Amino acid sequence: MFFIDSANLDEIRSAVDLGLVSGVTTNPTLISRSGRKHDDVIREICSIVHGPVSAEVVSLTSSEMVDEGLRLSSIAKNVVVKLPCTQDGIKAASKLKAHGCMVNITLCFSAAQAVLAASVGADFVSPFIGRLDDIGHQGVLLIDEIAQLYENRYETKILSASIRSVEHVLTSLKLGAHVVTVPIKILKQMFEHPLTDKGLEIFMRDYKEARYGR
Repeated sequence: MFFIDSANLDEIRSAVDLGLVSGVTTNPTLISRSGRKHDDVIREICSIVHGPVSAEVVSLTSSEMVDEGLRLSSIAKNVVVKLPCTQDGIKAASKLKAHGCMVNITLCFSAAQAVLAASVGADFVSPFIGRLDDIGHQGVLLIDEIAQLYENRYETKILSASIRSVEHVLTSLKLGAHVVTVPIKILKQMFEHPLTDKGLEIFMRDYKEARYGR
């Protein structure tokens, strides 16, 4: 399953038109680039994509996160409240789930954090594999570790995030990620192969010769 990691409405429409994308992940940085009001962007994304749309809180205390999460959830029924994997974030997740909200625990960098997210019934947990690579770890191995811990224990879906390459996508899925959220650039790279281009060129040439003669 693919989500698109973007707050750019044109990118999101393009990804949805491909018929591949079933959800969106956003964050305050991505939304700030739009130059528009945060809630307006989330609302419009939710009108384009009918699947889960992660909207991140910017509060730091659990009570503020709950208030903000309830407000975000009221924007559209497919909003998923995105919370950091901190003590306050986990506490807020538990309370928001009790209110019937969907939640995504983000900024996950360890299997222990992923277990905490699953233990409060998070709908998604987002391991940031690219950022782990940045500090010298092999980020995709975290996907494997979480998948083994989750098997037959938890319903939380592993949402592989901070994707930097097509290889990140494939290895995440191979090791047990339920969802991969990708920038539009990476999604488009998945189509590319020189033999596909060459094969299409040959087919088109042969078709023209068969139809019109040499």
